[in-house]
This record gives sequence, structure tokens and C-alpha cells, in this order.
Amino acid sequence: MTGERAVRAKGARRRDELAHAAAALALRDGPGALTHRRVAAEAGASLSATTYYFASLDDLAAAAGRALADEWAAHARAALAAAPAETVQQDQAAAARVLVDAVLPAGDDQQVRSHYEHLLGAGRNAALAAAFATGRGVVDTVLGELVARVGAPTSAAVTTAIVDGAVVTALTELRPVRETARALLVDAWGG
Repeated sequence: MTGERAVRAKGARRRDELAHAAAALALRDGPGALTHRRVAAEAGASLSATTYYFASLDDLAAAAGRALADEWAAHARAALAAAPAETVQQDQAAAARVLVDAVLPAGDDQQVRSHYEHLLGAGRNAALAAAFATGRGVVDTVLGELVARVGAPTSAAVTTAIVDGAVVTALTELRPVRETARALLVDAWGG
């Protein structure tokens, strides 16, 4: 029994590695880049490994979407764990900073651009979009807790929509993304 468990654990790890390689590829090169051959190359695995664990490209796209949504939820959880409730409840700028950092991926404006281009491209792949929709529920729950912790007057969905809109504005007008998002969020709160 122990040997069987070890084999299953190794298989689960390999499947996760392939899913994360697919996620990295989709994020960097877009959902159209998801092929068994390219994911195998990204993961340093054989083509037969990708086809063994993922029978179809839809399976592979769904796994990539789940991996990306899981990473986004983990990022939001880390922001929730680090949020100092007392300070941010009395300071709108600090609250906006915490929320913007939870919604946006870590990194500079180019990484944010890549993330949003990927999100937009996901709608062209039904399996990837479905995985995002499922994962988004987890992210929204975590953001709801964070909104409550910082005392924001907007719901998680409205907060995310404001940040998303600010990102589009900032990226299309070559403004600093985080600064633009924070300012718009505080403005929406009447601050």
C-alpha cells in the first residue's frame, strides 16, 4: 500500500508540475500557446507525460486555469493575513493599498499587463474561462474578508471592478498602475 501511495503522490506532483508549466506558458504567451508539445517543453517533460495526464487540450487548459486561480487566491490570502486591521481601518490610502495589492499580481506594471492580457485571452478558451470562473469564487471570498477587515465601503466585487477599470485606464494611458488604482478606489469611497 505504501508503494502505491508513493506512486500516486509522484503522479499528482507531476500533474501539478505540468499544470503550473501550462499556467506559466498561458500567462507569458497567451492561451493560444497551450499545446501538449509546448507545455512538455516548458516543464522539461516528455510529450507522452502531458498526454498521459491530460487527454485533451481542454483538460490541459482547465488545469492551467485552476493553477492560476489557485495562485491568485493564495496571493489574496497572503494580503489578508498581512493586513493590519487597526491601521487600515483609519487610513483610506492604506486600505486602498492593501486591496489593490491583493487584487493585482505581484510585480511591476509589465507583469500586471501580462496578467490582464491573459485574463482577457482566457475568454477565448471555454475550459480556461470555466476554470477561472470556478476559482474566482475562492478569490472573491478571500477579498470579501479583506474588504471587511480594512473597513472598505465597497463589496469585494465592486472593489475588484474598480481596480480592474483602473488597470485598463492606467495601461492604455501609460500611467502607473498601482497608483492609479489606489487613487480611483479612494475616490470611489468618497475620500
